[in-house]
Amino acid sequence: QVQLVESGGGLVQAGGSLRLSCVASGDTSRVDAMGWFRQAPGKERELVASIGTDGYTFYVHPVKGRFTISRDNAKNTVYLQMNSLKPEDTAVYYCAAGYLWGTSREAFDYWGQGTQVTVSS
Repeated sequence: QVQLVESGGGLVQAGGSLRLSCVASGDTSRVDAMGWFRQAPGKERELVASIGTDGYTFYVHPVKGRFTISRDNAKNTVYLQMNSLKPEDTAVYYCAAGYLWGTSREAFDYWGQGTQVTVSS
């Protein structure tokens, strides 16, 4: 089992920045992919970005150039630096971990409890 705890969400004005953190604990030795998903009210949970143990990254188009995912394997921590935030980025952001590389919800085995990000216009 892997436990994930997110932090760093909050309220920010459009154009501002936030940095999300997610600490993994438990049986993390087999974890490959770590990712960030988000879910806005009335919408499905969607991938934002993912990163493998080798540092390979994937971003969905709406966040490319604005968000950066990074990972500290020694600290079992993954980060999401979010710049130039827009109101449409408002959502609950979830950290996820999986034993295989993937970019879909089905590829991830463990989920955090979520952290709210609200961007005001």
